[in-house]
Amino acid sequence: MNKNYIAGEWVAGESAIDNINPSDISDVIGQYAQASSAQLDKALDAAREAQRVWAGYGLERRQNVLNAIGNELMARAEELGTLLAREEGKPIAEGKGEVYRAGQFFTYYAAECLRQIGDNADSVRPGVEVDVRREPVGVVAIISPWNFPTATATWKIAPALAFGNAVIWKPANLTPASAVALTEIISRQDIPAGLFNLVMGAGGAIGQKLVESTGINAISFTGSVPVGKQIAASAIGNLTKLQMEMGSKNALAVMDDADIDLAVSLAAGGAFGGSGQKCTASSRLVVHSAIHDTFVEKLVAAAKAFKVGHALEAGTQMGPVVSEGQLNGNLGYIDLGRKEGATLECGGERLTMKTEGYYMSPAVFTGTKNDMRVNREEMFAPITCVIKVDSYDEAISVVNDTNFGLTSGIVTKSLARAGHFRRNARTGCVMVNLPTAGTDYHVPFGGRGDSSYGPREQGAYASEFYTTVKTAYIAAGNPE
Repeated sequence: MNKNYIAGEWVAGESAIDNINPSDISDVIGQYAQASSAQLDKALDAAREAQRVWAGYGLERRQNVLNAIGNELMARAEELGTLLAREEGKPIAEGKGEVYRAGQFFTYYAAECLRQIGDNADSVRPGVEVDVRREPVGVVAIISPWNFPTATATWKIAPALAFGNAVIWKPANLTPASAVALTEIISRQDIPAGLFNLVMGAGGAIGQKLVESTGINAISFTGSVPVGKQIAASAIGNLTKLQMEMGSKNALAVMDDADIDLAVSLAAGGAFGGSGQKCTASSRLVVHSAIHDTFVEKLVAAAKAFKVGHALEAGTQMGPVVSEGQLNGNLGYIDLGRKEGATLECGGERLTMKTEGYYMSPAVFTGTKNDMRVNREEMFAPITCVIKVDSYDEAISVVNDTNFGLTSGIVTKSLARAGHFRRNARTGCVMVNLPTAGTDYHVPFGGRGDSSYGPREQGAYASEFYTTVKTAYIAAGNPE
C-alpha cells in the first residue's frame, strides 16, 4: 500500500485505488491510499505551524533543500521517468525528459531563494523611509493534473517552497505513483514536519474540501475549465488567492511562404506528442489555401507513419491515452467531427496491440470550419483539425476566434508577418516557426480567456502568486 504523507508521517487512508498501466491494463502498478477528511484537517493544521518555521529558515538553508530535491530528480530521471511513462502512457523518452525538467525547476527556484530583493524609497513625508518586500502567502493548495504529473506539480511546488510557503498537494488520481516518488524525495530533506503534505483522493471529496478550507491562503490549479470554475466559486467565499491554468484550443497558422516540411513536422509533433494530451497541443491547423493540399498530403503521411505502441517500447512515438474514459471521449469527438461535416483523412480508431491498452491512431480532419465544436472545445486527444484560409489576415482572425488563449504559432519566412503575429495573436504564449507545445522554465507561462486566471506561473513572475507585498514606513527619528 502506498500511503499519504501528512504532518511528517506516511499514513494509510480510509480506502485505496488501483493504479493501472494504460499501455497494459493487466499491469497494476500498485494501490494508493485515499485520504480521509480528518487527515486533510490534520495536514492543514500541521502546514500552518510548519510554514512559520520554514519562513524563518535562512535563505541558504532553503536553497540547499531545493537544490537537493532538484539534483536527485535529475540524477534519477531514467528511473522515475520510466515509472511516469508506465503509469501515464507517454513514451519513455518523454517521461525521462519530464522528470529531468522537474529537477531543473527545483534548481532554478533554489537560486530564486537568494534573489528575493525588495525595494526602498523615501516617503513624501520628511524623515520617513519606505521599505517594500515580499512575504510568503502562507499555506498553498496545489491541485495538479495527470498529463504532466511531475513537471506541472513541480513548477508549482518549487516556487511555493522557495518563497517560504507550506504545501498541501492533491495530485490526480490517475497518476499517483509519480506523486509518491516525488514526495519521498521531498520528505527526506531538511524541512519541518508538516511543511509538505501529500493528500491523495477524489476531486469531489478531498479536492472540494481542500478548496473550501479557511486554512488555505492560495490555490494553484491546473485542469479543465469546468473544474476551474467550480474551484473559483468555492474559493470566493474565503477570498482565497487563485492561480488557474485550464487548457486551450491552440492554433498553428501555416502560411503560403512556409517551409512545408518544417510546418508538417511542427504540426504533427504539436498535435500528436503526448497523445495530444497537452494544454499546448496544436489542435487547430490554420493553413493557407495556396499550400493546403500539399500540406495535408504530407501531414496525413506523417500521421500514418507515427509509431503507436507501449510506452516502454523502444521506438514508440505515441503511447496510449491515459484511461478508458479518455479514449471513449476521444472516439466520441471523431464521431462528432464526421457529423459536423468534416472529412476524416486518417486515424481516429481504437487500435489492438500486443498488450491490451487504451490505444488509438492519430487523426486528421480536413474541411473543418472554425465554428465546429471540434474546433471550439478542447478535446485533449491525438486529433487535429485543418482549417483552410485564403490570406494572412484571415488566418490571424481565425487564430484569435476562440474562447481560449494559451498558445498560438505561425510558420512563415516573412519577418513582417511574424512580427505582426507576435504582437496581435491574443494568446499568452506565441511561437514563430516552433511547435505550439514546449516552453521554458525561467520565463512566465499562462494564457488569456478561458485558458488562465490569476498571476502567471514559472520564472520570477511566480512570485506574484506565491508572495504578498508588505509596505513598511519607518520614522527613525534624529540621532543623538
